[in-house]
Amino acid sequence: MRPITICRSLKPEVLADMRRLGTMQRLKSGQPVFHEGDPARRVFMLTLGSLKIYTLLGDGRRQVTGFMFPGDFLGISLEGEYAFTIEALQSAELWWFSRPAFDSFIEAHPSVERELYRMAAHELAAAQRQMVLLGRKTAAERLASFFLELLKSQEQLNGGRTERQFDLPMSRLDIADYLGLTKETVSRMLSELRSRGLIRLEQQNRIEVLDREQLEDVAGGNDEV
Repeated sequence: MRPITICRSLKPEVLADMRRLGTMQRLKSGQPVFHEGDPARRVFMLTLGSLKIYTLLGDGRRQVTGFMFPGDFLGISLEGEYAFTIEALQSAELWWFSRPAFDSFIEAHPSVERELYRMAAHELAAAQRQMVLLGRKTAAERLASFFLELLKSQEQLNGGRTERQFDLPMSRLDIADYLGLTKETVSRMLSELRSRGLIRLEQQNRIEVLDREQLEDVAGGNDEV
């Protein structure tokens, strides 16, 4: 985990202190980390598996707002309650820290605070991209953009090495709720990308990118599906 989390900037003795502060937690698929409205008493770092973030709208509809992968922090909030529900997409492992203990640790280690600031800036940029995704892009552009983001996440997990494949742990319905589409539209766009030879379904939950440049063109609106 060290190369891809805030831990990369920490000295071994500081890492040891951080580890002593935390408690490991394992989750099964579908098990929540916390629910929207729960008291925000803990901070979490995901070390294995993947999670989905969602909120329920006033009319009962669900909006998936993001997905989390190893190295991501969750639960850091200025509010007294968690603003979203976070749930395991597959078997997952994370470390949790009490907020007072984590706040004290941050104060004692400025390098960790700088990394958290960097991560917050990255999340803000991702949120802005998501606004563009939902507000301006077609269904094909949304799905292509989503696949490219997952591919880049896979490359980050592997130390920046160029990859052709990535996991798809979320369901088609999760993808639809995230992209503001129907499940049927997601399946149709997936079939279109496959028929054009841009991607291949390696397994039900694993995608191989066959033509990254063309997929980037679709995501950018330069090549309509």
